[in-house]
Amino acid sequence: MKSRFDPITLEILWRRLISIVDESDAAVARTAFSSLLRDAHDYTCMFTDSRGRELAQGTLATPGQSGAMALGIRKLVEVLAPGSLAPGDVFITNDPWALAGHLNDVCVLSPVLHRGRAAAFTACILHHSDIGGRVASDNREVFEEGLFIPLVKLYAGGALNQGVLDMILANVRTPEQVSGDIRSQIAANHVCAEKIVRMLEQYDLPDLDELGDEIIRRSEASVRASIARVPAGVYRAEGLIEQKEGEPEVRIQCALTIEGSDITVDLSGSSPQVDWGGNVVYNFTYAYVHMAVKSVFDPEIPNNHGIAAPIRLIAPEGTVVNCRFPAAVAARMQIGHFITEVIYRALAAALPERVVAAGGGTPATMQMFYGRRGDGRPFHTVLIRGGGLGAGATRDGEGSFIFPANGANTPIEILESDAPLIVERRELIADSGGPGKQRGALGRREVFRVPDDACAPRPPVSMALQSGRFRLPPEGLFDGKPGARAQFLVNGKPGDPYGLTHLKPGDVVVMDSAGGGGYGDPRQRDRAALERDIAEGKVSSEAARREYASK
Repeated sequence: MKSRFDPITLEILWRRLISIVDESDAAVARTAFSSLLRDAHDYTCMFTDSRGRELAQGTLATPGQSGAMALGIRKLVEVLAPGSLAPGDVFITNDPWALAGHLNDVCVLSPVLHRGRAAAFTACILHHSDIGGRVASDNREVFEEGLFIPLVKLYAGGALNQGVLDMILANVRTPEQVSGDIRSQIAANHVCAEKIVRMLEQYDLPDLDELGDEIIRRSEASVRASIARVPAGVYRAEGLIEQKEGEPEVRIQCALTIEGSDITVDLSGSSPQVDWGGNVVYNFTYAYVHMAVKSVFDPEIPNNHGIAAPIRLIAPEGTVVNCRFPAAVAARMQIGHFITEVIYRALAAALPERVVAAGGGTPATMQMFYGRRGDGRPFHTVLIRGGGLGAGATRDGEGSFIFPANGANTPIEILESDAPLIVERRELIADSGGPGKQRGALGRREVFRVPDDACAPRPPVSMALQSGRFRLPPEGLFDGKPGARAQFLVNGKPGDPYGLTHLKPGDVVVMDSAGGGGYGDPRQRDRAALERDIAEGKVSSEAARREYASK
């Protein structure tokens, strides 16, 4: 069937769609209350056609949210009666199994009404720092993890359902912050909807469906062409993820089958779901499978419904990659982020030049701090941190990235204003990058303390951690060596990365993220590169001498 959109018009409309969703994204950055949103960018804006098929997402979207939304919004749209939607309707939910996998990811969904019907849907997911509950990774059920909001109307025809908002705010520690962030999501959806309607009117379009058909068709064709160039076969890998001390490691099994332009990712054989918050819902697993496949086969094309068409996912229910309700899921990234890494490892044999070694930012380190200041005011903030990126076939790992999650490192000044903490050091750790022909990037150290004047009737700072790599370091590829392990110390002694840590004035915390794995045999590293490593402080002279001796 011939498209009614000529190539020039199609390109103009496509660029306009991306511009619209990026303006929606910018609305959150300008209006959100939480630093996790303003500075770390832990949120995603997107919109769909009238059938819920994803058409565009913000350029800075996070893969875990966007991939889960692409699947979840389509299912949510199916349960909304089209005739019941009115201008000014706004829905809200944080159902982990419907969307992005834990209660903190709250979605605000709005229909875009045009010519008396829903022409599109716009959605915004924010990782709210505060959703109530017991803030720790060792919860055993989702009921402990905070407020569960089913899909409900927050606004009906433009009128606020005050009861719903009151219920949400009564269950969180920092209601002013949470209220401000929800209003930021509503504003983002309003910006998106207003500009979509303006575009539809300008081009005399009833909805986005026909334009969506063309975008989706072309995107799918592009990805399929890339997949078809890879030799058919079954590519296998497995990954081990540490659990609490004394518990067996979690195992992720992956059999990736390429047949023509189709890919099947089979995670059968992965460990059963666990009794702490690392469990992953199907949508979140889908998101990181999708991210891994796309980044390897067609990284430049923007995300939409067509990208996922060639991918079939098998994730048995009741395992860590498709947990059953009411499993604890708050720390789902501690397992979910590894899915991309395991798929890279499976594809290394077929596409060695397109994958990278394991990174110290997998999983991203998330630190939650809450309590009351000396004057009684509550605080609740979340800090996300990256680790050294794994090396690739042609270049060293770079920087301290939050990969594959695509967040941003929060500035020191913001953390110190959000919580009664003083950051004493933030530095890269020499010798932490895995040796290889290409070296893994360095891990990062942060040292912070609770000041002596941070007094309150109770311990002033409660801290919870979601992280990993404390026992199992990031692995190298093709004889590359592993990066350094992560470390969590409280007053010089190992802390508990799963439970709550209550810090008192004078306590000092050291948090080391892991370094990236190396790629290729270290004996093949160029001598000039070793000299550069020494000059840039990546390796100590003692470590360099050991590497020279191995050449």
